[in-house]
Amino acid sequence: MRFRTLAASRCLAVAQHFRNFQTQPFQACYSYSAMTASSANNSSSEPQGTTLADLPKSWHLTSSLPHDPQYPTPADSHKTPRDEIGPRQVRGAIFTWVRPELQKDPELLAVSPAAMRDIGLSMSEAETEEFRETVVGNKLWGWDSENLTGPGYPWAQCYGGFQFGDWAGQLGDGRAISLFESTNPQTGVRYEIQLKGAGMTPYSRFADGKAVLRSSIREFIVSEALNALGIPSTRALALSLLPHSRVRRETIEPGAIVVRFAQSLIRLGNFDILRARGDRALTRKLASYVAEDIYRGWDKLPARLDNPETPAETPEVKRGVPKDEIQGPPESEENRFTRLYREIVRRNALTVARWQAYGFMNGVLNTDNTSILGLSIDFGPFAFMDNFDPQYTPNHDDHLLRYSYRNQPTIIWWNLVRLGEALGELLGAGSTVDDPSFIENGLKDEKAAEPIIARAEKIITQIGEEYKSVFLAEYKRLVGARLGLLTHKESDFDQLFSNLFDIMSDLSLDFNHFFRRLSDIPIHSIDTEESRIYHAKVFFPKDYASTTLATVSQSDGQKKIAEWLAAWRTRIIQDWGSIQDWGSSSPDAESKSENGSSPVSPQRDQERIKYMKSVNPNFVPRGWILDEIIKRVEKGGERDVLKRVMHMALNPFQDTWTGDGSGYQGDAEEESRWVGDVPTMGRGMQCSCSS
Repeated sequence: MRFRTLAASRCLAVAQHFRNFQTQPFQACYSYSAMTASSANNSSSEPQGTTLADLPKSWHLTSSLPHDPQYPTPADSHKTPRDEIGPRQVRGAIFTWVRPELQKDPELLAVSPAAMRDIGLSMSEAETEEFRETVVGNKLWGWDSENLTGPGYPWAQCYGGFQFGDWAGQLGDGRAISLFESTNPQTGVRYEIQLKGAGMTPYSRFADGKAVLRSSIREFIVSEALNALGIPSTRALALSLLPHSRVRRETIEPGAIVVRFAQSLIRLGNFDILRARGDRALTRKLASYVAEDIYRGWDKLPARLDNPETPAETPEVKRGVPKDEIQGPPESEENRFTRLYREIVRRNALTVARWQAYGFMNGVLNTDNTSILGLSIDFGPFAFMDNFDPQYTPNHDDHLLRYSYRNQPTIIWWNLVRLGEALGELLGAGSTVDDPSFIENGLKDEKAAEPIIARAEKIITQIGEEYKSVFLAEYKRLVGARLGLLTHKESDFDQLFSNLFDIMSDLSLDFNHFFRRLSDIPIHSIDTEESRIYHAKVFFPKDYASTTLATVSQSDGQKKIAEWLAAWRTRIIQDWGSIQDWGSSSPDAESKSENGSSPVSPQRDQERIKYMKSVNPNFVPRGWILDEIIKRVEKGGERDVLKRVMHMALNPFQDTWTGDGSGYQGDAEEESRWVGDVPTMGRGMQCSCSS
């Protein structure tokens, strides 16, 4: 049975600045109490970690799912000359056993201390030859190359995808090879460890299986930066230069390998390829694997909402539903596969909300770049927003702005509708999903298919409303937190959020600089119109008047911002002002704000500033910074700059890094430059998908 593509009207239409959506109860994901508790918890000692040899390893994916029939065993793949493993169509399989190409004289450029800790490795392990050989694929774990036996072997995944809205056929891991799954001995968290740039696979298509240093540096830094910001992302463990690898892209560039990891690297594209090939059995098997092995059980998935038509009324979903339980009325009854779909949708809604709140753009949001765990994945022409422009795309090949900042929520939902279509038969089957005849034969004719299609479309549409609700709730929480709010009012969206983004767009103000600089403004310093106009100048770059940004004069722009600051000040007083905070020096009644709240005490305002700085990064890896680092590493032979930028990326909310009392010594001038005004030629940079 083939599911028809849902009409475009079924897809989520996100209006500029999300003005038309209904409001949602505010629940700060960055709460003041959580922030103070976190500060106390951070004082605890860090775990020491284990060795690479002692790190528990497994190969659950390859032992649970069907392999490429051309290589029935790992030994069959291992005996094949490496240069004979190349592009071809692979059917009936989730993966192919394939080993990384051997690398000569690799140079380990950098590791992420946070990644080492989260995997469970000791930092000293990065100094060992065993580690250096593992992170480029020269050492295989779980495999005896002489006897051709072992518990595990490297693999590359098979998947397809819709690229720029069009079906692209078989794609797959064309240069990425997974080594093993590791389990942190202390946390119990399992990660798939993968090399990107490790050589050709059956999924390389017309490419060479290599990665260039330029793109590898970008992915290494941004993966850890996103995680440090609280944005779900694949992670990056290590970056290695391959001195004998010369890679042809627009020019000849040096090759590199980046080690990335995640709890799963399965994407929506894994299901797309099975749908395109009509592989019903493998679709069911893969979906069951994701629920049982990745999500650790069907009972961990979210239950049907009390009223799917009004998801905002059920902000917290229930879990713990038994595997075989059916929920809801017959026309939209939900089985366990619907609960799996709901989980994937909700996770992606949360992630795209965080992208929008922090001004991050992936640049290539194809379905093969959309994670079943809701992770940011596959970093090509990504960027953090400089001057706020909702239509900005960092991809210079995206001429129709499909993957622009403004379109990201809509596109992720478009991708999730494709997943819904791939799972459509399972979603629509309802209570008959486990009938032997359905499992074996599916639906025999179009007449029998109609109610299944109708049910699947209704479920997808209802979960689309859920996507919208989850996205908006998270987006509002984050923007509210970035503005220092502790509560939510219905008027905040129009009076604060939308008005602010209109001002940012009209004046071409820097997105993340605005929030960080706003954090530093004392409330008592903007109690008059004149003082607000004065302080508004901090949001303008020093070269504003001399650039093409200046479509509005700075003086007029400061007046606009001053009007907004007045509304913001009122809300801060409402949330942070309290007579009790003043003690014996409390202000008299005449100094209260018009709504009766007292002005904010100096102590409370310092707490507000600290709170805002804990969610508004001082540093994000902007395009111009990454370009500078790439040139300094590739052309200038620098290495320590990677350690310094990683330290800043892992600690993005600090005021300073060098001399912060932790003992860290970096480059104070470099840090100041990287967090200052963006150079004129560095604003709104774009790059290609070539990597």
